[in-house]
Amino acid sequence: MYPYVFSLHVLAATIWTGGHLVLALTVLPRAVRARSPQMLLQFEQSYEHVGMAALAIQIASGLWMALQLVPDWGQWFSPDTGMEQAIALKLALLAATALVAAHARLRVIPQLRPETLPLMAWHVAAITLLGVAFVLTGISFRYGGVGG
Repeated sequence: MYPYVFSLHVLAATIWTGGHLVLALTVLPRAVRARSPQMLLQFEQSYEHVGMAALAIQIASGLWMALQLVPDWGQWFSPDTGMEQAIALKLALLAATALVAAHARLRVIPQLRPETLPLMAWHVAAITLLGVAFVLTGISFRYGGVGG
């Protein structure tokens, strides 16, 4: 079962991180140059359902895999081993992602105008970098976790 869940997790990570890389490297620079919040909103509307589904799959599959690797979830919050540290880091990245995304969704996007595009750009950059950090941390599991 683990290989199937892992494969689903990686596919979802590809969608989540890849979508944000496309947003950060292609859509966002054009929107900022054109001072067009609408360009960002159009991308967000078309990507949101797929991206959020991918994130939900990542969370569910990631928690399942973490329980397979370190069944005592208490160790996730006081990690001693590299594997436990990697799980703790993934959870911290998830919390940071949730905070940045919630701020963007509740405070920035409702007031998105040409003048607020730079603030939105910081949010996009943060979510993209967090996504890349998720991927890099995920790679560390192959080698025994953080510092492994």
